[in-house]
Amino acid sequence: MSVPHTSAVGMPSGDPQAQRTARGFVVALHGAVRAVRLYPVENSAVQKAIAELGHAVERVELADGQCRLRRVGDYVFVNETRLRLTLDNYAAVAYVLGLLREAGLGGFAVIAPTSPRVWVVLLAFLQAPPMEYPEDERLDQLSARVRQSGVVCFEFYPPVDESDQHETVLDAKERARQTYVRSLDVTREVMSSARLGRSAGLKRVKRAVQGIVDAILTDAASLIGLTTLREFDEYTFVHSVNVSILSVALGRRLGLTKPQLLDLGLAALLHDIGKSRVPLDLLNKRGSLDDRERAILQTHPWQGVLSMFAMPTGSARPWRAMTTAYEHHMRIDLTGYPKPLRPRRLTLYSKIIAVADGFDAATTTRVYQDAPWTPADVLRGMRDNARLGLDPVVVKAFINLTGIYPVGTLVVLDSFALAMVVAANPDPGALSRPLVRMITDAQGNRLSDLQVYDLTSCHVSGQFEHTIIRTEDPQRYGINIGEYFA
Repeated sequence: MSVPHTSAVGMPSGDPQAQRTARGFVVALHGAVRAVRLYPVENSAVQKAIAELGHAVERVELADGQCRLRRVGDYVFVNETRLRLTLDNYAAVAYVLGLLREAGLGGFAVIAPTSPRVWVVLLAFLQAPPMEYPEDERLDQLSARVRQSGVVCFEFYPPVDESDQHETVLDAKERARQTYVRSLDVTREVMSSARLGRSAGLKRVKRAVQGIVDAILTDAASLIGLTTLREFDEYTFVHSVNVSILSVALGRRLGLTKPQLLDLGLAALLHDIGKSRVPLDLLNKRGSLDDRERAILQTHPWQGVLSMFAMPTGSARPWRAMTTAYEHHMRIDLTGYPKPLRPRRLTLYSKIIAVADGFDAATTTRVYQDAPWTPADVLRGMRDNARLGLDPVVVKAFINLTGIYPVGTLVVLDSFALAMVVAANPDPGALSRPLVRMITDAQGNRLSDLQVYDLTSCHVSGQFEHTIIRTEDPQRYGINIGEYFA
């Protein structure tokens, strides 16, 4: 078995066409894997996805003379092109990274003509890797199983040691995306391991949290902007990463030290790990839950504590993460769940994570929530509705962090132009005047030059140039929030 040349690691291709071709292949692979997972082979959705994957391979081979997919650390390569992360491929990249890692693969190459059947065989085996074997033995087992199925058109590669990577110089936005995808990949690995009864260690989780904390301390706006991404099929993983980002940003606003932020970020990333012990059909059920189903779902806080007890830690157990997993739905008046056996006071970490958790959950489309609240409405409810059981001081700090109009809020200006909030105003006295990206002009025409405006800007007369008059639902205007954070 040959090992691919890796000297180009860390040297992303600047060729836009190479990027488009590589992206098309990875996105098509992601779509085909999901189709095979969800539908029988005869389903038209599977046939269409497999056909598109075949076309994507042909385009790669036409451009480069070969088609080879590799993972090197947290990067995905198609031949010698390192795929740049964008907001329309981050989910595909994170999923493919996780798929290859669980299978013990460093990648694969297409070495002979393919057919729909051979792709179905490969994708089926990738989704059911030989987990009964140690990670360093899975590659040989997977290769043998594929060959036994009569499929000989793929060559498999072993993983490349992450320590062999060369660091790259990335711009702030790509660094933020890389941090986000790494965190999403790690969260999926931990949750999937817990669901399968395996123990995932904390080493990679802590490294992911270190990346989140570093990004918040150096360029919080880029990372917070990514929390507006809502990958419906990946809700549990995306939600955990978003809560970790928002919690760390809020902890920083409250004056926590860097070691405390690392603890907080770890606790937030693992706060819902107990859901790995809840049946998937219950987590994905459409419509309301009955009393029995709700009782099962409400076991996830203490199930999370048990999951973390099962983790090999190498040193001290993550006690703070265990506490917050147990407490994050209790509410400050202890009217939530689980019901405490004796009086207790929630920790600051639990109060912070409860706010971040509630905000992200309420602003996200889910199987039982087709129409999420606007971020501004959620903040208003968190501030004014005491029955939510959130700490008012922490909520106030969160509003100071996000502004009255959080990132991702669609607003109507006094000119009747539409704009998207992209960052809170750096002036703490301008909570109602965020930085916005103009989407339409006053007549409702979409703009091609998406400039960012500071709503504290004034005319010569001293009057504000623009003022927000109301918020709107992006879906009403067919606006995809994520497109405006590229």
